[in-house]
Amino acid sequence: MKSTKCCSSTTSRYWEGKKMPKILLNDILGLRDDDLDRSVIKFNQWNGTNDPMEEYTRNPSIVNDGWFLWHKERRYFREGQIGICFLKLSSDTWLLTTIKEITKCLDVVDAVGYEAHELDMYRQFFGRVIIKHRKSRPQGVYFKTVQERLEVLQILPTIFDGIDFPGYDKVRLSYEQLSTIIHRNKRDWVAALENQKAVYLITDRFSGKHYVGSAYGENGMLLQRWTNYVNDGHGGNKLLREVVEEFGIQYVEQNFQYAILENYNARTDKQIILGRESWWKETLGSRAFGLNAN
Repeated sequence: MKSTKCCSSTTSRYWEGKKMPKILLNDILGLRDDDLDRSVIKFNQWNGTNDPMEEYTRNPSIVNDGWFLWHKERRYFREGQIGICFLKLSSDTWLLTTIKEITKCLDVVDAVGYEAHELDMYRQFFGRVIIKHRKSRPQGVYFKTVQERLEVLQILPTIFDGIDFPGYDKVRLSYEQLSTIIHRNKRDWVAALENQKAVYLITDRFSGKHYVGSAYGENGMLLQRWTNYVNDGHGGNKLLREVVEEFGIQYVEQNFQYAILENYNARTDKQIILGRESWWKETLGSRAFGLNAN
């Protein structure tokens, strides 16, 4: 019996200098011709108000049972068709989230317009298969017309659960993104934030006002501080509390953004962090014009 190492080496030599063949979506789904004829793909992306990827990472059913089966000006599906749902990851990459058979078209507009059941035989691929496709047609297209262009780029080892931690200098999160990370206990983010001291920035994207805060140990590391903001919107801070009391937590959910200005290891002295917090407050004018009361 040949060893795995030998076979791998032989395969590598065979493809050396050759172009690797593409793996197409239907190579892994294995839809037969009669199923291909009745399969329609719906490509879901930001609609100007909400990002379906944020909705999906918060709760997959919001997309798979809501966005995907929504009926607005036109019908994407007919009874008996197979619907395939993709969400946009980047300009030409898409995540497979569900495949359903349409069992009934409902007589509604601006509402969920179909009854459907998920096809369990494909469940292992949901939230894991990423394809490449440059979408140039409307949201709904027949699988058969584009099947030769749907290239599989990656099959994730686990179900996609949101953006990976990008590094402390690249953290910029909406309230929804931060809430999802905390409530779903996303491991790479939790590991990165739970033992870090930091100076951080909260921005009200509607008013343009800033709040500069710090996490230095006694008041909890960065993960604990940001968890407080997710729980009540203000984390006990005077002017942030006033925003919540006047406009409601929904205002925070729609408009607040969270970023890291500086991060420090757990051994850093508290006074260093407080000094840097004060420097940023002066630099950004968050005392005079923003949301810092002191």
